[in-house]
Formats: sequence, C-alpha cells, structure tokens
Amino acid sequence: MPTYAYACKDCGHAFDAVQSFSDASLTECPACGGALRKQYGSIGVTFNGSGFYRTDARASTGAAEGKSAAAPASSSQAASTSGSSGAVAASA
Repeated sequence: MPTYAYACKDCGHAFDAVQSFSDASLTECPACGGALRKQYGSIGVTFNGSGFYRTDARASTGAAEGKSAAAPASSSQAASTSGSSGAVAASA
C-alpha cells in the first residue's frame, strides 16, 4: 500500500499516512481539525536496458572516432592516385 504525505493548511502540521488506492483522501488535520492538502514528492527512477551506462556511450564514441580516422586515409589514397595519373599524363 502506498504512503501519502499530508500537510495542514492552517497549522502546517505534516504527516504520512499509509492508505489503499481505494481509500478516500484525508480531509481533516488530526492536530487542529483544519483542512489538509496532499503533498506530492519525487519518485525513485531506475533506468534499465542498454544506453544508460557510461560503458554503452563509450562504445559508440569509439566507433565514430574510427570512422573519422579512416576518412583521411581515403583522401591520401585519392591524392596519391591522382598524382600518379598526372605523372603518366605528363610522360605520355
């Protein structure tokens, strides 16, 4: 059963109450009899699966670096190929 946090609008008294989902919300402060309001807080979040860990991010970063390192090598090969074809044209 969930735990709900309540606070009194009049006196500021705050407390927690364990209630079922089907139970009605509390409306009267046990300390002074004033009106209550339900307080909402944050919940714990758990990330499961791939993509949430530092090691997952490193794998994709390393692959991107490998691709960028391969690109200049292709440019070098293209330059050497054009240089050799230019030499062939000059000697012919």
